[in-house]
This record gives sequence, C-alpha cells and structure tokens, in this order.
Amino acid sequence: METVTLWLSTINGIVWGVPMLVAILGVGLFLSIGLKLMPVLKLGAGFKLLWRGREANDDHHGQISPFNALMTSLSATIGTGNIAGVATAIFMGGPGALFWMWCTALVGMATKYAEAVLAVRFREVDDKGNHVGGPMYYIKNGLSAKWAWLGGAFALFGACAGFGIGNTVQANSVADALQSNFSLPTWATGLILMLLVGAVLMGGIQRIAQVAGRLVPLMTIFYIVAGLAVLLVYAEAVPAALALVVESAFNPVAAQGSFAGAAVWAAIRFGVARGVFSNEAGLGSAPIAHAAAKTKDPVAQGLVAMLGTFIDTIIVCSITGLAIVVSGAWTSGENGAALTAFAFSHALPIGNYIVAVALAIFAFTTILGWSFYSEKCVQYLFGLNAVKPFRVIWTLAVPLGAVASLDFIWLLADTLNAMMAIPNLIALVLLSPVVFGLTREYFRRTAGKGGSSAG
Repeated sequence: METVTLWLSTINGIVWGVPMLVAILGVGLFLSIGLKLMPVLKLGAGFKLLWRGREANDDHHGQISPFNALMTSLSATIGTGNIAGVATAIFMGGPGALFWMWCTALVGMATKYAEAVLAVRFREVDDKGNHVGGPMYYIKNGLSAKWAWLGGAFALFGACAGFGIGNTVQANSVADALQSNFSLPTWATGLILMLLVGAVLMGGIQRIAQVAGRLVPLMTIFYIVAGLAVLLVYAEAVPAALALVVESAFNPVAAQGSFAGAAVWAAIRFGVARGVFSNEAGLGSAPIAHAAAKTKDPVAQGLVAMLGTFIDTIIVCSITGLAIVVSGAWTSGENGAALTAFAFSHALPIGNYIVAVALAIFAFTTILGWSFYSEKCVQYLFGLNAVKPFRVIWTLAVPLGAVASLDFIWLLADTLNAMMAIPNLIALVLLSPVVFGLTREYFRRTAGKGGSSAG
C-alpha cells in the first residue's frame, strides 16, 4: 500500500500542478469572457427557469424535469467536499483557500453552463429510448473523428473516478463521522449505506432523481440555516474573518495555535483543488445528468445547470468555511469533517451532530448521483448490457470505502479528478464557438418574447 500511495502522490503532484490549475481557471475565464460574463449577470434568469422547471414538460424529450436534473447534479456535488473538503482546504492552505474556492466557482459557473449546453445539444437516444449525454457524447458528435479517442478517455476516467470521488470517499467520510459522534462501527455504516444505495439504484435515473429532488433541497436548507446560526453567534467576528480570508489569499499565513502555517501557493492549490472537488466545474460530470432533462433548448438547461456551482460553492462552501474561520477552529489542529464539526459545536450545543447528520445524507445522495455518472460512462464504453453488473459492483464498493484509509481515498479521488478533467477541458475549448453561437441565438430569440423561455 505504501508503494501505491507513493506512486499516486507522484502522479497527483503532476496532474494538480501549475498547468492543471491554469487550465481549470483559464478555461473558465475564457468561457466567461466569451459569454460576456453572462452566467453571473443572468443568475436571476437561471433561478426563474429553475422554478418553472419543477414540473417536466411532456412535450419535450428527456426523462426527468429540469429541476430534478439540477437536483441530481447537486446530489453529486453537495457532499463531503462541502463539509470535509472545505475544512481540508483551510487546514492545508489557511483561510485564503476559501477565497480561491470562490474564484474557482465564479469562473466555474461559465464552465458548468457550457458543459450543460453541449450535453443537451449533442445528446443521443439509447436502445431503451433514454437520452444520454455528457463529454463523451459532445466529443463524439461535436468534434471530428480524430478526437473520438478523447471521448473514450473521458468515459474511462469517469467510470474509474466515480469509485473515488463519488463512492468510497463519501462512504469513508460518513463512516468516520458517525463513528465519532454516534459510536456506530464503520462496517455497520458501510452495510447500511450499501443496502440503501442498492435499493435506489435498481430504479434507474427516475428513482435517483425522485430521491434527490426531495432530499437535496431539504438537507441543503437545513445545513445553511445551521451554518447561519453559527455565524450569528460569532456575528462580530465575521468582518474580520472575511478580511483574513482575502488577506491570506495573497500573503503567507504564519503558524498559529496548532496551525502549521501556509504559503500562498498552498492556499491557491488546495482552494482550487477542493473547489473543483466540491462543485465539479470542469470535470464534465454534471452534464451527464443535465442531458437527461426534459428540455428542447440547450441554453435554457445551461442556465439552470450553472446554478449548481453557485449554490454549492458560493453558498454552501462559504457557510462551512466562514464558520471554521470565525470560530477560530482553523487553528485547532483538527482536519476534515472533524474540523467542521468542531467549529459548529463551539457555537451550537448539538453542532457536531448536525454536521454528522448533514454529512451522512449529503454523502448518500452523492453516491446516488455519481452512480448515474459512472454508469453512463460504462454504458458508453461497453454498452447497455454492462449497466446491471456495474450497479452491483458499485453497490458492493460502498462498504469497502467505509473501512478504507481516508488519506489514501482522498489522494486517489484528487488524482482521478484531474485525469477526468483533461479531456473535458480540451473539448470545451474546441466547442466553445458552438456554446457562444447558441447563447447569442437564445437571447436574441427570448428578447423578442420579453424574457427567458422555460426551454
């Protein structure tokens, strides 16, 4: 295991080096400029479309409503990254890491928008009549044949990455949290999660979307309210905390308490890496869910899709990060979900239990959302006959993740994230003229109607 860990660490250092960080932020910035900052300026229009898209339009092609497509996407993004990932970023990079997570999210909205637009524009219908899409399909159908290998590479990385970012990492984090707070053995957590995941998975995307559509909004609101309560307790410290976040994003942080200190590069590296881990902008995962939406307009679904990055990072991750900073917990020496629980428990009598429950439910829905992503990657590579065996293997991997080494799992997930992003980022740049053209056409059309179409 030590040899494998060392090997993975070497690869991780390469794929998460300067070129990858520049690529993720650079592609997002390129798309933001090409779209004339539309994702930020049209945030309100996105929320309007989301509200209208709660019910699926049967006249449109797809399997799930635009609202449930976003909830399925959010079920995969709002997870351990928002609770344990933010804490790890601050533990390794200091408060300034939160600032770089914000930057990743602001340009990531354009990335997520472009991904969803292309996913709907180039989606296909499989032999069972289901709409399938994502980077492998917009590479296959949007680019020339010489790029076909890139779609296969994405599908391969996506199929494998899911077992890290979307399965074992989630099970491991929730098992650790429940053991720490409720003394529940890790093997018991793994077994319970396995049974619940298996029960939902056999119903396919419709059942996953139904569960996500109910659990994700309720749990997100619950966690946000709890986090705001923490910030209210430390209200006087919030301005200083915000100043510290911005200042330490550009200046090294000295050692304080049990915090060992951090260079600016650490803040950037861990802020961007954990930001991408949390909101998945650039990975190409979310468009796989949005491709199944009942919509006839790629841009309308793109406007809904970009909200995922805003909600995940600008709202939920900020709540976690600021709670850790204002409470002073970031100098405690704690790490991961334990650090977030430490911060919440200092302000709220049952704060650690709130974090544990939130983590458990978020992790459960993430496992469901990512199962769909990886399933579609496996289907692209091996056909429909591979779907049922994949679901069985995915379900059996859950308890294994619950009892595995957390450090190794995080390292594996981080590495696979970057490998997955590379083909997708290349495709986004090459297909950006399609995104820009569809966007201009959509807003010219809707301007004449006096507002945004529900798509």
